[in-house]
Formats: sequence, structure tokens, C-alpha cells
Amino acid sequence: MGLFLSFQQCFVCGEMGAAIHCAQGGCTRSFHLHCATEGECITQFFGEHRSFCAEHRPQQANVAAPADDTECLICLDDMDSSTSYHTLVCPACTHAWFHRACIQRCALSAGSTAFRCPSCQNSSEFCSEMATLGIQIPERRPLWEYEEIAELLERHNRCDAIECLHPGGRRQAEDEG
Repeated sequence: MGLFLSFQQCFVCGEMGAAIHCAQGGCTRSFHLHCATEGECITQFFGEHRSFCAEHRPQQANVAAPADDTECLICLDDMDSSTSYHTLVCPACTHAWFHRACIQRCALSAGSTAFRCPSCQNSSEFCSEMATLGIQIPERRPLWEYEEIAELLERHNRCDAIECLHPGGRRQAEDEG
């Protein structure tokens, strides 16, 4: 089994070694995974895990630009007054706007079982659209559920007995956990 090296040039940074290719038929653009955001490329983290360059990436259909006073529902910063790679809207309620980076952080925290539109709470249409647009939604429970049981998963590492009965004494008992 040989070592795979890519001799493709990244269309974003210009360096060699770009291993991701645009899935659009006939497109010859390649890019590095770490250059994808800067190049406004997307990878779909489901099915065939297809990736697309900025020119061929899926875009939200029939989306009007956000109003001038629109804020990201997550960080509350102003949204750009035009649609772009960095701005996404909920396809179900069509009024909840997010920065791509903000909704990605929510998806990584919520996981597949709790990720939904923070405004209308739609899950099916919202998750499908966000995944198509390159938002990675991990197949797991939300992180906050793991935090609730974190104490139960910790191993007690010190002797709390008034008189330690470990044959090697308190220090050895603590060293061994």
C-alpha cells in the first residue's frame, strides 16, 4: 500500500497538496480542508461527504437579504445586509438569521438529537438545510447532557477517610487512585 500524496494546487492558498476536490462535474478546483472556510467552500458531512468550491456550493433558495437592523439570533451582532456564505437563515420560519460560525458552534454543541432552529424550534427542515449547506451536525446527544453526568464518570483520586486503611498509606492510595 503506497503513500498517497496530492499534487493538486489549492485554489484558495495556491499551495500544493490540496486533497479535496469540488464534486461538481467538470470542475477542476481543489482545496485544503483548512482553507475551505477562507475560500467559502463547503463539505457535506453526510452521505457521500461531497465538497464544493465557492462557485458550485449549494446556496439557500429564494432568500431575500436580511433587513439592515437584523441581528444574529445567537451572538446578537449585526448581520451583513446581503446574503453571503457567512449568513444563513432558517428555511422554516425564514426570519431567524445566523452567522455560519455561530450556527456551526450550536450544531457541535447540540448534536443531532437537539439541533434545531433557535427561533421556531423546527428540526427536520432546519437540520436538512443546514447539513446541505455544510454545517456539521455530530451524530450524538448534546454536550450538556454529558456535562450533567461528568461527575459520575470521574474517578475518585484521594483518600477521604479519617484513618486511611490502605496498606501502603494515604500517599500510595492517592497515587494508585
